[in-house]
Amino acid sequence: MEQFLASVEKRAFSMAAMAVGNRDDALDIVQDAMFALVRNYSHKQREQWRPLFFTILNNRITDWHRRHKTVSRWQLLREKFTRGDEESDDVFDPGALEDQSGPRPEQGVFSERALDAIESAVGRLPPRQQQAFMLRCVEGFDISETAAAMSCSSGSVKTHLSRALAALRGQLEEVR
Repeated sequence: MEQFLASVEKRAFSMAAMAVGNRDDALDIVQDAMFALVRNYSHKQREQWRPLFFTILNNRITDWHRRHKTVSRWQLLREKFTRGDEESDDVFDPGALEDQSGPRPEQGVFSERALDAIESAVGRLPPRQQQAFMLRCVEGFDISETAAAMSCSSGSVKTHLSRALAALRGQLEEVR
């Protein structure tokens, strides 16, 4: 179980941080999801842990949104920049996972900008579209696994993903 949890920890944190816009809350959500998996499902077969964990994680994120009736991450970022806060460490940096031995420096700058643009664009998606995108495109869940994790129908997953991809295309085209 420990090995499984270590393998999903960073991705789960990234997903939660993007969804809630607060590092501390994201850490709490991931920790709570991990405890719930261990407490309630450690007796299950190993191949069941991944979909169960991401279902729990998505439910915790949804619960957080319901409790906080929060503003979007985009609004939080806009407020942070207008106040001039220097709290950029609060957001998980996917660039930290890049292979540093490969590309030329100019490619690294482009990749960093591209990752920042993608992360920002995903962060501006509505929560359900964000969940569908992260589960399908980042975690590689199929439609039925994503539907189970999001507690919705396969058709809803397809709709949320289609809208997310269209929004991301539009936002990222503007960046070019």
